[in-house]
Amino acid sequence: MRMLAAFTGSLLLITLGAEVFAQPVAARPPLITIASLDVNRYLGTWYEVAKFPNRFQKQCVRDTTATYGLREDGRIRVVNRCRKADGSMDAVEGVARQVGGPASPTLEVRFAPAFLSFLHIVWGDYWIIDLDEYYTLSAVSEPSRKYLWILSRSRQVDPLAYQALLTRLAAQGLDTSKLVPTPQTE
Repeated sequence: MRMLAAFTGSLLLITLGAEVFAQPVAARPPLITIASLDVNRYLGTWYEVAKFPNRFQKQCVRDTTATYGLREDGRIRVVNRCRKADGSMDAVEGVARQVGGPASPTLEVRFAPAFLSFLHIVWGDYWIIDLDEYYTLSAVSEPSRKYLWILSRSRQVDPLAYQALLTRLAAQGLDTSKLVPTPQTE
């Protein structure tokens, strides 16, 4: 009985400790997406201008792109490419699905094999949180703000438009000082 009480007490402390550590240091309002997305206008190639460093792109040193195309099943084909340090290209293909309807800017993307698509953990949030009216400059993140990508239809971005975007992203609680520019070969 004493061992059960000790185990239960330890489990309670671990659970409470995990809840305390899971709380954000400073509560932030939820991340806001754009109002709606015209998927057909979003399709095509986007150049990565900057990103928060992440483990799944550690091999990428420059020339990172994301190309989106419509699939027959209504989902979006995603092909991410980048140049590695040795000069070779790396590519990965995935699929994205809209969450919440045909104009939803909230998507989920999967790069795991299709047979695993029933598992929720293989789908990552892809939220379009900023997009200019011409569909030429975009910012993508997810609810925890751990990841951020700035994408452009061209390799070079107007400095004023970029600075205005950074201001809007900072207002959403994103730490833009963590952004790392993505070099592009001209």
